[in-house]
Amino acid sequence: MKRTPLYGEHTDRGGKLVPFAGWEMPIQFSGILSEVKIVRHSAGIFDVSHMGRLFISGNDAAKLLDLLTTSHIATMPSGKAKYTLICNENGGIIDDTIIYKHTNNKFLMIPNASNEETIIEWINKYANDLNYDVEINRVTTETVMIALQGPQITQILQPICSIDLLNMKPFSIIEGDILGYNSIIATTGYTGEMGVEIICNIDYGSAIWSELINLGATPCGLGARDILRIEAGLLLHGSDMNDDITPLEAGLERFVAFDKSTFCGKSIMLDQQEVGINKSLIGFKLEDKGIPRHGYKIYQNNDTIGEVTSGSYSPTLDTGIGLGYVPIEFAKEATELQIDIRGRMTKAKVAPLPFYSRKRSK
Repeated sequence: MKRTPLYGEHTDRGGKLVPFAGWEMPIQFSGILSEVKIVRHSAGIFDVSHMGRLFISGNDAAKLLDLLTTSHIATMPSGKAKYTLICNENGGIIDDTIIYKHTNNKFLMIPNASNEETIIEWINKYANDLNYDVEINRVTTETVMIALQGPQITQILQPICSIDLLNMKPFSIIEGDILGYNSIIATTGYTGEMGVEIICNIDYGSAIWSELINLGATPCGLGARDILRIEAGLLLHGSDMNDDITPLEAGLERFVAFDKSTFCGKSIMLDQQEVGINKSLIGFKLEDKGIPRHGYKIYQNNDTIGEVTSGSYSPTLDTGIGLGYVPIEFAKEATELQIDIRGRMTKAKVAPLPFYSRKRSK
C-alpha cells in the first residue's frame, strides 16, 4: 500500500485511513457530512497526491494528445486547462483527465490513480507506433498535490501566494510561490466549488499543507470528496464510466470535438451520434428516505432496468441522490423509478445533472 508524502500529517490530525486505488488515504477527519458542509460554505483541503502527474513533452506532444483525447489540445492557449477523455478505438473511456498546457511542446496530464500505468502504456504505444517525438516525465512520487476547495479559498491562500488569485480564471495554470516555495497553481477541482490545486515538491508539501490549515482550511477526506463530486454531477472513472462506456452514453458528448480530423474512437462515436444510443447515464433523486449505493438495482414497475453506479446521501440537498445507466427510453427527466435498497423498493425520479451548482458572482 502506497502512502503520500502527507501521510504523517493525516495521522497526526486523526485522519481515518483506508485503502484507495493502491494508496492508504484519509477517508475522513472530523466527519464526512461535516466536511461536505465546510467545503460548500468555507474551505476544505484535500490530499490528492495519489492522482497521477505526467509531464508530456516533445515536438509531437500536442499532435499525439490531439489524437489520443477527445478535445482540441494543440490549439489550447498556454496557461489553460481542459477536461478531456482518453478513449480506445471502440470509443470506450480508458480514463478522464485534465490536461494543462505549459508551452506548445509541454503539457501536464493528471490521470486517475488507478489508471496511471495504463495511460503511460497507451501514450508510449502510440508514440512508438507513429515514431513521434514524445517524452513522458512521471513526477507523481516526487511531488505533492493539494486541492483547496470552497468559497473562501482566496482569502486563505492569497496571503502566502505570490500570484494574484483574483485575476486567475477557472481552468488556468501558472507557476508561482507559496510560502516562498515554487509551486504549480491551477484553478481546478472536483467538488463543484471554487477550487485551486497546488503541485509542489515533496520537500515542502507538508509546510504548505500545515500553513493552509493554520490559515483556516479544514482537512477533508475522500468520503466528503465523493459526495461533493456526486452533488456536482461529476463522474468517477471505474464507477460511472469505463472502457466499455462511450462519452455519449456517459452524457459527456460536450467534451468531444467532432470537428477534429481524427481521434481514437471517433468513428464509433459518429455512428452513435447518427443512430442513437441504447443506454444513458442518468441522475436520480430519492422520493423516500434511504441511501443509494453502488451496485444497487434500478427498477421500474418491478422490472430491473439498470444499476446504481454512484450514490450517497446529500447533506446539501437533504436527500439520497445517485447516478446509473438505464435504457434510453427511461432517461427522460421526472421518469419514476424504484431503487432496491437492501430489499426495500424506494421511490425515485430521474433528475437533471448537476444536482448542485454553486452561485456565481455577477
